[in-house]
Amino acid sequence: MAIQHKIIPHLWFDKNAEDAVNFYVSIFDNSKIAKISRYGDAGPGPKGSVLSIGFQLSDQEFVAINGGPVFQFNEAVSFLIWCDTQAEIDALWDRLTDGGKPSQCGWLKDRFGLVWQINYSRMPDMLSATDERATNRAMRAMMAMKKIDVRRLDDAFAGKGA
Repeated sequence: MAIQHKIIPHLWFDKNAEDAVNFYVSIFDNSKIAKISRYGDAGPGPKGSVLSIGFQLSDQEFVAINGGPVFQFNEAVSFLIWCDTQAEIDALWDRLTDGGKPSQCGWLKDRFGLVWQINYSRMPDMLSATDERATNRAMRAMMAMKKIDVRRLDDAFAGKGA
């Protein structure tokens, strides 16, 4: 596998990297497994078991490793996905929360413990707009949500129903 990106997120799993990668690749378009490395006689994992997997999600390179139970994912690092439509948000949210746990403001932890933010692509513009009242309405609306609701955000920003 030729290196395409200089910076590649590296994800540490206990022993289920292959299951996690297969799950993620099934969710995102333009995704694939590129290379699997397996433990040999030198270990430390069982010979033939997965050591690491190079993969792509929406053309972004990643590496997953079966490194043991030493480290766990937490909310200090998350993957942000900008979505243009409610349908896109719903589809990703439903897949990634299956066996996982929803949080606030579009954040969730998937079944493997990885943290994601599924958010509306207009939010950066809403939150940096010169109309401070519109920005505050959008922020208040988002803070009250678990899964992002595009219509409620658009309405809040526009002052509809406020």
